[in-house]
Amino acid sequence: MSTTKIKEIVEEMVQSFMDEHNFELVDVEYVKEGSNYFLRVYVDKEGGIDIDDCGMVSEYLSQKLDENDPIPTAYFLEVSSPGAERPLKKSEDVAKAVGKDVFVTVYEAVDGLKEFEGRLLSFENEELVISAGKKQYTIPYAKVASARLAIIF
Repeated sequence: MSTTKIKEIVEEMVQSFMDEHNFELVDVEYVKEGSNYFLRVYVDKEGGIDIDDCGMVSEYLSQKLDENDPIPTAYFLEVSSPGAERPLKKSEDVAKAVGKDVFVTVYEAVDGLKEFEGRLLSFENEELVISAGKKQYTIPYAKVASARLAIIF
């Protein structure tokens, strides 16, 4: 079974539980590291997720995975917070990050650069406006390869 299909199945399995508890499903990863497979589920909520919340999600998902057994190989289930430098996977995530520090990479150079770190000033009309130092950059959302919150010292 493909990694994408496993991700879709897990997302579908857990979404109603997430909605019921006002949790946000940030991301699901199914990866092989060395000889082991890992199913990683990243969750968040308003005000931040804690270890008890992660435990609740883990118990629920573990039970559902055991009942349905959609993954043919042995794996480790990990449920955690996306962390302080949370990935911005969807356009909704980017919109929520306006006013925060971000790190963005692009597929194709914008103003001669492929990486941007600074304050996300706006996200309108499918364009991000980032202030980095004394410059502002307008980046088409279609060119964004990856984006995450950033901690800038």
